[in-house]
Amino acid sequence: MVERVQADPVVQISGAREIARDLLVVPDRNVELVPNIGLIGGREAVLVVETGMGPRNAETVLEFAEEYARGRRLYLTTTHFHPEHSFGAQVFAGSATYLVNQAQAEDLSRKGPGYLEMFRGLGQAVARRLEGVELVRPDVVYPREHHLDLGGRVVRLRATGRAHSRGDQVIQVLDADVLFTGDLVETGRFAIFPWFPPHDTDVSGPRWLAVLERLAAEPPRVVVPGHGAVGDAGLLADVRDYLALLRDETWRRRASAMSEESIVAEISALMIQRHPEWAGREWLERGVRCLCAEPTEPTEPPERAGS
Repeated sequence: MVERVQADPVVQISGAREIARDLLVVPDRNVELVPNIGLIGGREAVLVVETGMGPRNAETVLEFAEEYARGRRLYLTTTHFHPEHSFGAQVFAGSATYLVNQAQAEDLSRKGPGYLEMFRGLGQAVARRLEGVELVRPDVVYPREHHLDLGGRVVRLRATGRAHSRGDQVIQVLDADVLFTGDLVETGRFAIFPWFPPHDTDVSGPRWLAVLERLAAEPPRVVVPGHGAVGDAGLLADVRDYLALLRDETWRRRASAMSEESIVAEISALMIQRHPEWAGREWLERGVRCLCAEPTEPTEPPERAGS
């Protein structure tokens, strides 16, 4: 089970900062279950990236977006279906056009109710934020890629295929060379493997690594991670290198017929030694167990999206 959360996951607009022309990030302030939220503007429209957790956070984000847009049309997208990223979309109904990729829409419909119940068990502060949540179907669902013209600025939405979830997508602001990654990348944190067998095993370590290798091959100027400080392409390399080491060391020990418990203990100690300053140590076990369960050779065709 996921660790209980003590802090109130509230979005605070006061720290919003411009990282490029007409492009703002509302930072997570290193608060658990608060995502980095983006506002991407063009002459005619503004795209909001992420809602925050629950209706009250989403109301804060929508109010700020409407003020920022000054009459421009609003769009909303989310990097994946997890509650702090998308469980406020209902608030945007009638005010913004909500668009995501097909796999993410399916994730939201198929697994959203279970995640809502699971996250309600993370503590009173989280449960309060999730009061009144209604899971809504997106207005626009695209297969793999969608180019959104905001008026003088085109934003590219790309489904990456299975990685942190089945429906991950990245948002690329072409003219500013800015990439929103969602939880494919988190700054200074061990990668979160939302692997909850037998109910949710869609996360894939090898595919996640392959996605990051493709993204890092064309490094953007600015990377906005799902959580943690905004940075440059080095953030992609950090998580890529970590996942490669996690995979290689796990599979090497698995091949030697070590017990899974021993593999978890050894790999956790190794990773903490390599990155003693990183947060999220509680996710190391789940990452190792996920990789222990995955085949060395892929059983599905590689994803083309995100390449």
